Amino acid sequence: MREIRADHDDQSIVVYQAYSPSIANPAVAAQRFVPPFKMERMTWIKPSFLWMMYRCGYGQKEGQERVLAVRITREGFDWAVEHAVESNIKGKPEVRVQWDPERGLHHEALQHRSIQIGLTREAVRKYVHEWTVSITDVTTLAHEVHAAVRANDRDAARALLPVERPYGTSTAPNA
Repeated sequence: MREIRADHDDQSIVVYQAYSPSIANPAVAAQRFVPPFKMERMTWIKPSFLWMMYRCGYGQKEGQERVLAVRITREGFDWAVEHAVESNIKGKPEVRVQWDPERGLHHEALQHRSIQIGLTREAVRKYVHEWTVSITDVTTLAHEVHAAVRANDRDAARALLPVERPYGTSTAPNA
C-alpha cells in the first residue's frame, strides 16, 4: 500500500533531509539552502521521519550527520507530486518519485510504502526559493529517538516521534 504520511497543517508539510554540517549549518542560519548546497544536483525529500532515520542511520552516517526538517508549502509539495514520474522511467524529468518500504524504529520494513521525491533543475530552484518556509535542525531529536531505541524503550522512542498522519494531495502521485 502506498501512502503519504507527514507532519502537515493547512499551509505546509515537513520533509526531511540529512546533510554534512558544512551544508546544514548555513541552511539553518539562512533558513534557505545556500552554498555549498548545490542547486545543480538532484535532492531527495522525504516526508517520513523514520524513513529518513533509516537512510541516515539516525544522523550517524558520514555526510548525513545533521538531520533537517524542512517545512515547505503544500502548494509546492503538491506541484512536485503532480509533476513526478517513477524513478525507473528513462529520460530527464524534473521530479522523480520512489515508493520504498516504510521503516520502523529498528529500520525494519513495514507493510506500507513511503514516498521519496527527487528534485532537479527547475524543481530544485522552486524548492529552495519558493517553497521553503523554514528549516529546523532536528539532529538532537534523531539522537534522542536512537538512544531510546538502543535502550529498547520503544514507548519512549515512539513518544518522541513527530506526529505524521495521512496526507491528501490535490492530485494522486504518478505511481
